Amino acid sequence: MFSIPGLKVVSLTDAAAARIREIMAQSDSAEPALGLRVGVKKGGCAGMEYTFEVAREAAKGDEVVTEKGATVIVDGKAVLFLLGTELDFRTDRFSSTFVFNNPNQVSACGCGESVEIKPRADTAAAH
Repeated sequence: MFSIPGLKVVSLTDAAAARIREIMAQSDSAEPALGLRVGVKKGGCAGMEYTFEVAREAAKGDEVVTEKGATVIVDGKAVLFLLGTELDFRTDRFSSTFVFNNPNQVSACGCGESVEIKPRADTAAAH
């Protein structure tokens, strides 16, 4: 498990925790859901995209964060890209979406579907 004193990999707003709990409650499968897996992958015009999927288990190297009754599994390959991120959930007139308030995000594309993220420099060498 990866940790830096005083710094969480991911924290959840009340709205994000509530939405994750709803997703887990609606997950229909014989095997219960552990939580929402978040990560990053290469793609989009800015270089990277955030990913989500319902997780049935945590893999070696994943960071499991349980907060406000909700569980997020951070993909082990994404930890340095998401370190210090606050996950929020917002609903407006036209959409509902998870929002990453990521201090490692350098820029985003105009459509909002992809981002440029730099791994946290002060921890990359230590990991």
